[in-house]
Amino acid sequence: MLQVAFIRENKELVVERLAKRNINAVEMIGDVITFDEDRRRLQAELDTTLAESNRLSKEIGNLYKSGAVEEANALKEKTSLLKDSSKELAELLNSKTEALTELLYKIPNIPNEIVPRGNSELDNEEIFAAGDVPKLHSKALPHWELAKKYDIIDFELGNKITGAGFPVYKGKGARLQRALIAYFLDKNTAAGYTEYQLPLLVNEASGIGTGQLPDKEGQMYHVTEDNLYLIPTAEVPGTNIFRDVVLGESELPVCITGYTPCFRREAGSYGAHVRGLNRLHQFDKVELIRVEHPSKSYEALDGMVDHVKDILKELKLPYRILRLCGGDTSFASALTYDFEVFSTAQDRWLEISSISNFETFQANRLKLRYKNKDGKNELAHTLNGSSLALPRVLAGILENYQTEAGIVIPDVLQSYTGFSIID
Repeated sequence: MLQVAFIRENKELVVERLAKRNINAVEMIGDVITFDEDRRRLQAELDTTLAESNRLSKEIGNLYKSGAVEEANALKEKTSLLKDSSKELAELLNSKTEALTELLYKIPNIPNEIVPRGNSELDNEEIFAAGDVPKLHSKALPHWELAKKYDIIDFELGNKITGAGFPVYKGKGARLQRALIAYFLDKNTAAGYTEYQLPLLVNEASGIGTGQLPDKEGQMYHVTEDNLYLIPTAEVPGTNIFRDVVLGESELPVCITGYTPCFRREAGSYGAHVRGLNRLHQFDKVELIRVEHPSKSYEALDGMVDHVKDILKELKLPYRILRLCGGDTSFASALTYDFEVFSTAQDRWLEISSISNFETFQANRLKLRYKNKDGKNELAHTLNGSSLALPRVLAGILENYQTEAGIVIPDVLQSYTGFSIID
């Protein structure tokens, strides 16, 4: 959530940056400032009224002590009116504050200055590419056909048990999935991230804290009776560890990693482009989360990008990195880099990781602060990234490593799988 003080002091900048998201925010930002002015005015009136009421209460006490009962009783009538007035002002203030907060919840983060303006993924900028696209044999298959051929993923069984988008991994497919999780976690912990095992259900406050609510309420599975939500990513429970926390400056950065299943309704997702593992309602992901000093967060973002590059280099998968345009950047992010692996059998790029800097947007919602050297509390910066999302990495491995003899396992994973080929 954007800070009101920042909006007041940088009105033109906020409007200009939100235009990168194709949002005309002039009226909305004007409303924020008007609501805030009303709130400040009401707060000042309430403070004045309460101060006067307290002053008169003390004076009444002194009058009773001195025997001036009639004068004291006259003032009591005045304090009664002041109490009614303060109650009315408090109700108006609460109403105005709630309206301001609801409006702020609707405003996305402002994009970083280097974010390109654009409408969709077609306007994203490719900034890096690496790896050689393999030349497959003439009978090469997409991963959903390979999964059926080698009996390693059963999409129909998952559909029977739950529904579309809930695959069942079997045999070497399940072991390869487990190997990827262990490999990603080992890489992350070796890089200085502390591993956490996190809840898969979160409360409403946690969803609001990271920006999934109220913006993406329709995309989250909701357990209505308990008002809990299945997590769309480990980012939500992981970042909420620090909700209402004040860290010492010497404690920064905080770096955590965790594996979780993730759940997304993906309403309206149909067609060949979401076939197989390309888009699921339940999938596994290993996440990176960082809490950073504001002056070091973009250096940390670059470090996270380099970390994921190293993983893909070891997996020997062809990939590229995109800087997302304003229209494709998530609600809470200031700057996002997407990693995509090339699926040779499908002849298309598949997104496998998003790495984002949220600056103070999440921290403001979370009330996540650090105490600077002067003893003043300031908002920290939060970052997160997939390291990595498994379905499309697995799809990339199955398709790009297929041979006529079977699917070769990348060298770096063979000590985890215990086998070198799926045949």
